[in-house]
Amino acid sequence: MSGFEFIFSLFGLILGLALAEGLGGLTRAIKARGIRTIGWSTGLLGLFVSCDVVTFWMYGWAMRDQLPLSWPVMFGGFLVTAVYYVAASLVFPDAVDRDSDLDAHFERNYRTVMGALLFCNAVLIGLVFWLLSPALDLRSAILSLSFFPVSLIAIFVRKRPVVIACLLWLIALYPLSAVWH
Repeated sequence: MSGFEFIFSLFGLILGLALAEGLGGLTRAIKARGIRTIGWSTGLLGLFVSCDVVTFWMYGWAMRDQLPLSWPVMFGGFLVTAVYYVAASLVFPDAVDRDSDLDAHFERNYRTVMGALLFCNAVLIGLVFWLLSPALDLRSAILSLSFFPVSLIAIFVRKRPVVIACLLWLIALYPLSAVWH
């Protein structure tokens, strides 16, 4: 087993659990459709978290040859992946029934979720620049660095249409990165 395989056995497990937690919440919300509607804001937040977890996983693969097997890498990776898990767990309530208010749940939690993903991406971008030293061109600036101001706007502007617009922009970055080479 290589050092990367050892490191990523932990990170992959936690990231997989984060995806399962988000998908489980979505499943509970879909099952309760007759009782409650999911709502655009909650659905977009769940999609955003899932896209970001998958992207983090892909960056882990891209850095596989540069990640040393060390205590700081293991603990730092655990910290970031644990933050992803907690963020994914906060998107949907634990139970959805007649008394559930998904909009109120969104209002209580979206800033925490967005802040958590902002933290994870700040760590990731720092690590990418430290280990890979990528060239910063227009594509990289738009795809990577626009994440931060748009996330901050979503966190600090409390108007739901603005938050939804920010989530739409952030989600659009993922397919844009796939087609813009």
